[in-house]
Amino acid sequence: MKKLGFGLMRLPCIGGDGKNIDLEKVKEMVDLFMEHGYTYFDTAYVYHGGFSEVAFRECVVKRHPRDSFTVTTKLPLFSNPDRAGMEKIFNESMTRLGVDYIDYYWLHALNRGSYQYAVESGAFDYLRELKAAGKIKHMGFSFHDNAETLDKILTEQPDMEFVQLQINYLDWEDKGVQSRLCYETATKHGKPVIVMEPIKGGSLANPPKKAEKLLKDHAPDASCASWAIRFAASLPNVMVVLSGMSELWQVEDNLSYMDDFKPLCEEEYKIIAEAAENIRFAIPCTACRYCTDGCPMSIKIPDIFAAYNTMKHDIHKKHEAREKYAEIVKGGSKADDCIGCEQCVNACPQHLDIPKLLAECAADLS
Repeated sequence: MKKLGFGLMRLPCIGGDGKNIDLEKVKEMVDLFMEHGYTYFDTAYVYHGGFSEVAFRECVVKRHPRDSFTVTTKLPLFSNPDRAGMEKIFNESMTRLGVDYIDYYWLHALNRGSYQYAVESGAFDYLRELKAAGKIKHMGFSFHDNAETLDKILTEQPDMEFVQLQINYLDWEDKGVQSRLCYETATKHGKPVIVMEPIKGGSLANPPKKAEKLLKDHAPDASCASWAIRFAASLPNVMVVLSGMSELWQVEDNLSYMDDFKPLCEEEYKIIAEAAENIRFAIPCTACRYCTDGCPMSIKIPDIFAAYNTMKHDIHKKHEAREKYAEIVKGGSKADDCIGCEQCVNACPQHLDIPKLLAECAADLS
């Protein structure tokens, strides 16, 4: 299998509506991706409010032979579903996807707390039953926690076949994300790794100027995103690197260096390490949008954080960031409309204190 996977959580949308996916544009992107021999697609029950799975059916399943692609989707435990709830979610995913089996089925975004619930609720046993029945081909989980927790899960659930981890060159030595330690733990247990967030929600595609200059001085024609994806794909135990592509040009850029993939060389590792030292994000949000689905105030949290980061990274862009913020909140909720319910905190894979950060954004952007 080629190492580039198509992540379906940031698909192009019409009118800024995450549920109104531009299917014609997605079809064009999918067709180019598959023409180049790539087969791996990654979605989830919650992406785009459930419409990511539907878009996959319309753009891939209905238009390409079943043996020409593989698909991953995920069982969310965010709402603590019981066995009946898990069955309902799985059956809905099957209907949305329009397939009679799922290639890879994961428990979604496990951490210390959700792992305990997964054990108590029988979620792992449910995956085993689905596999025994031929409804799924492979089982595993995506993960957002520390290496100690990952080691515990893989020790106690040794038949899980794959692990999906957040890996990028900025988080590689991060004490919170622990990308390197988690990768090494999965490797120790003999579990192939699927990489999510290799570009950290798109932020490594447009790094601060000092970091960008380091990359461009070495390879003027290479996109900054290409460095991030090649970093992840260069790891020997990585099976697939997911790229959440939103535009055709992003597909084209990824294909330009992944068709004839070359791992990073020693000099490039040194450059990327120096670039990482020059990248600091005021708010390390990856724009996964898990926080927005249940927000009672419908606050566009990742978009507000992006505007705030723009202002903090470049003092000359303060006016631009405030204009962007005004556009984001026009006709909707502002950052200071947060009621502090903290559903977003529980949903955030990065463990951000979102209400506190929204208050900071309101003070600086308003």
